[in-house]
Amino acid sequence: MDQFISQLLQKAKAAGIEPAEVYYVSGESFRAMCQQGMINNYTVNASRGLSLRGIYGGKMGYASTQAFDEDASSQLISGVIESAELTEDESVQEIYAGDGNYPVIETFAPELESVTAEEKLDYIRRAEEALLKCDKRVVATTYNMISTSSSCVRLVNSLGLDLTARDNFIFTYLSALAKDGDKTASGAKLIAGRRFDAENAELSAKKASEEALFMLNAEPVQSGSYRAIFDPYAMSDMLSVFSAIFSAENTQQNMSLLGGREGEKVASDVVSIIDDPLLPGGFDSRAFDDEGVASRTKSVVECGVLKTLLHNLKTARKAGVESTGNARRGGYSAPVRVAPSNFFIKPGEKTLEELMDGMGDGIVITSVSGLHAGANFMSGDFSLIAEGYLVKDGRKAQAVDRITVAGNFYDLLKSIRAVGCDLTFPDSSIGSPSVDVGEIQISGK
Repeated sequence: MDQFISQLLQKAKAAGIEPAEVYYVSGESFRAMCQQGMINNYTVNASRGLSLRGIYGGKMGYASTQAFDEDASSQLISGVIESAELTEDESVQEIYAGDGNYPVIETFAPELESVTAEEKLDYIRRAEEALLKCDKRVVATTYNMISTSSSCVRLVNSLGLDLTARDNFIFTYLSALAKDGDKTASGAKLIAGRRFDAENAELSAKKASEEALFMLNAEPVQSGSYRAIFDPYAMSDMLSVFSAIFSAENTQQNMSLLGGREGEKVASDVVSIIDDPLLPGGFDSRAFDDEGVASRTKSVVECGVLKTLLHNLKTARKAGVESTGNARRGGYSAPVRVAPSNFFIKPGEKTLEELMDGMGDGIVITSVSGLHAGANFMSGDFSLIAEGYLVKDGRKAQAVDRITVAGNFYDLLKSIRAVGCDLTFPDSSIGSPSVDVGEIQISGK
């Protein structure tokens, strides 16, 4: 691969593509599910791909391949030239020469690679067995999965840059189905990280069954305005959908209402939002972004004030600022866009129980769904199916389901009264603690 990349860059220069950049991705993954003691959907996969991009005739061209031979080199070069000639994007783009120093961050756990397939399969078998022993009302697992993945990204260009990043992860997900008479409910537990712990099988079973049993008696509430708290799972989902409003790429395309509002108040005083690609253990931690810009932690919103939008080199040049190191590619064949890294609401000092105590009576939203159909990140409007539980005198009470929460995300940011200390990243690089969002409209019965 070293030889292929070196020769490809030389041939690109000879063809008039200068400067040029190679983006190479390789990875392996394992996935298995178990139901009724039987292993199914067992998949092991290995893949690799490479893209070449570069400046030809003053414009950026792209091409990609999964082959690595002489024909592939020729096709990549002709592809970049054709792409550059056909592009209608008149904005100035660049290949980055690199930074003097790059942070050092651990994103790869060698011990995770030593976990055998047998150990993974045993994990999900034991998780199902433990779940069915929790309570006679827990009758089945609806989803019982374990997956591991590892990947390597290499960025090399004709200006001398040569960077490599490796990471790996493990995800386990267990969902329980509980039944009592005519009532049914489900509960789930997700564990994600870079550490395999066999004892988590029993923990997942306990948590999933407890949630399913609690939701057995769930009912919708009367429609109206409620004091509300979004727990970390629900608020992380909300922030994930609306994180796009902080992208300079979207503001420059008039797809966000935050364009040109740096320095303005966009949230309540208790809200600070961080983008931290250097977060230890983060899902999207890396020493450099997908253009080779050194990673750094930045406050996007600080005490309610918008400090910066997220930029790649292209949007930064257009705005007359420096890149924030948020260039991202969805894969080796995807173009460079803008996306957050580890993006989260900065935690406060109160526990969820203390937030509930301060609220008195209200509702805690634990999950939202219909995010793609019911949320418009351009306007900020949302109307989402939700579940949770009532709070009476500061204490957890009746489970709630079949409700709809509605509002506007820009207004919600301004109405936040308090932020909890329980920062959680449920299953991605977008995270949040529990958040007291003040009043919210709920449609129920």
